[in-house]
This record gives sequence, structure tokens and C-alpha cells, in this order.
Amino acid sequence: MPLSRPMSSVAPSVEELRVRDRSGAYRVFYFARLVDSILIFHAFGKKTPRTPPHEIELAQKRLKEMLDEES
Repeated sequence: MPLSRPMSSVAPSVEELRVRDRSGAYRVFYFARLVDSILIFHAFGKKTPRTPPHEIELAQKRLKEMLDEES
């Protein structure tokens, strides 16, 4: 799979960065559609093939909070 892919299940324009090393697999959600920044708003260790629903819900909440602060 690619190192980065869209995560529309979190929100439009959100991407997921996939990282794997000897200790496990990790995911980072980021939003790069701002004028002068990249917003990294959630990261977690991956233990199952699918992204757990609670990780998606937490990411949605964090993104909303951070974008609301920008306004």
C-alpha cells in the first residue's frame, strides 16, 4: 500500500500516513489544505487490519476542535 492515502471516513481532505518499524505499525492523520501549514491531529498504534471506529471518532473530534480554533 502507499505510504499515504485519503481518509475520507474521517473528513474530506484528510490523509493517513502509514508507518511501520520493528516495534509495530502506526498511523498519523493529517490535514494539509491550509494556506501555510499541515495540521497533524491524531496518531495511534495499529493493532488490527481495520482502523477502529473509536480512532476515527477521536480523530474527527480533534480535527473539528483544531479547525474551530483557527476560525
